[in-house]
Amino acid sequence: MKSKSKEIVFVVVGLLLVAVGFLMLRGMPEAWGGPLPYLCLGIGAGAFGWGSGELLKQRALKGDPKLEKQLEVAALDERNVALANRAKARAFDCMLYIFGALMLAFALMKADLVFILLLVGAYLLVVGISVYYYIRYDKEM
Repeated sequence: MKSKSKEIVFVVVGLLLVAVGFLMLRGMPEAWGGPLPYLCLGIGAGAFGWGSGELLKQRALKGDPKLEKQLEVAALDERNVALANRAKARAFDCMLYIFGALMLAFALMKADLVFILLLVGAYLLVVGISVYYYIRYDKEM
């Protein structure tokens, strides 16, 4: 059984960030007019959710080492890994078309050039990473 300290830290920090985000929104919203309160809420909710989920999983598996071993084997099973990789590949293929359509939609809406260029940069970064790993894996095999 691994230590719970990291998960507890995530739960506490998540709750603190959510509380700070709510206080910034309720106290003086005009003073915090930017995205900071929403970032605090989003990051805090994510940290709290992950930490509490891990704590609940550890608690559920606490009395059943057989189930814990079974879940560990299932996570490392070749079939499950292959399915996860295939799902990621399909999502990546869909993402390329979605990003392309979104860039076209922003250009047709005459959005600010900065937003369009940021989106194009993110698109090219993803495609560049894909090409890099394709070449790297091709050399390994």
